[in-house]
Amino acid sequence: MTGTRWAEEALDLVLRRVGETSEQVGDRFPLYADPGDGRWTATGRGSWTGGFWAGLLWLRAGRTGGDTDRAAASAATARLAPWVGADTATRGLILWYGTALATGDAAAQALRERAAKAAVGAFDTELGVVPWGGALGGARLRARSDGVPGLVPLLASAGPEGRAVAAAHVHRHLDLCLPLEGTGRPRPAWRWDETHGWLAEEDPAPGWTRGEAWLLLAVADALLLADAPSWRRDRLTQAAELLLSRCAMLVGPLVPSTDAHHADGLLDTSAAAITAVALMKLALAPGAAWSTACGSRAEAVLHRLAHAHFTRPGGTRPAGMLLDGCYDARSGTAVRHELVWGDFFLTVGLAALLGRVDLRCV
Repeated sequence: MTGTRWAEEALDLVLRRVGETSEQVGDRFPLYADPGDGRWTATGRGSWTGGFWAGLLWLRAGRTGGDTDRAAASAATARLAPWVGADTATRGLILWYGTALATGDAAAQALRERAAKAAVGAFDTELGVVPWGGALGGARLRARSDGVPGLVPLLASAGPEGRAVAAAHVHRHLDLCLPLEGTGRPRPAWRWDETHGWLAEEDPAPGWTRGEAWLLLAVADALLLADAPSWRRDRLTQAAELLLSRCAMLVGPLVPSTDAHHADGLLDTSAAAITAVALMKLALAPGAAWSTACGSRAEAVLHRLAHAHFTRPGGTRPAGMLLDGCYDARSGTAVRHELVWGDFFLTVGLAALLGRVDLRCV
């Protein structure tokens, strides 16, 4: 198979899998699927991953052009509405990725606008972030690397005030997670203490490769949005270079382990898929010296995922599953499974590679 035919085939299979998943889960939201039989564990409200399912349905609708598929995508997006008022920075993951691909859908656009305004209103001027929040449990005054992706473009969609908040949010996370001094890997989780200020949390710890991928994606989005001094383009460029070098994202394993300090441990294909999309976005950043290297690396990652971790027709399992994703290694939850966000970023990456998705818009 030459050229991009492999990407065409993989995209067809994963979108066919979306259709099968939709029939299986109905009005629920898939989280992760068993690697043996492909059966999904699903949730009624969507948790922090619901937007990825809606996004996958929009990708399928964009490919087929069918009214039935558009209606299914629109209905799933509408079911995300309760998250608009939820106290969580993962509203970015839920309500950006769940609406960004909903071209021509007025209800999805209105939902995105409401979500953006709510997120701007949640900004804590003292802390300089939209707090991680308490909706998913734990202390609410936290900052985490997975509380930045999605939220940056969502905030920025709310006009000048939203863009200023988006810039502040990403830079406070960079100051905490990726300081310029030192050589260590990013520290992904922090908690605010009224007496001592920001304190690093032990879990997740440095070396969490999906957290590094999330941070790279947020930086790439910020670079594509940066249109004013408040975005501090030079600092964003430095952050991208630090992540690429400190985390070996251009030379390390195409599919990383979930913990970079244990290279022989569990893999996380979802981290690889997120990284591929982030690299493709970085390749679009104007004037970037890394453009060619990022584009080539992203295609290599997608190729590896589609050939080494992807189920094909003719086996005992459903075709189109991206396996070897790790939901939570610490608790042992779904450690070699198909993950809905892994499927989403693989699909976005393949579609972008084929020229069918503009990464500046998602």
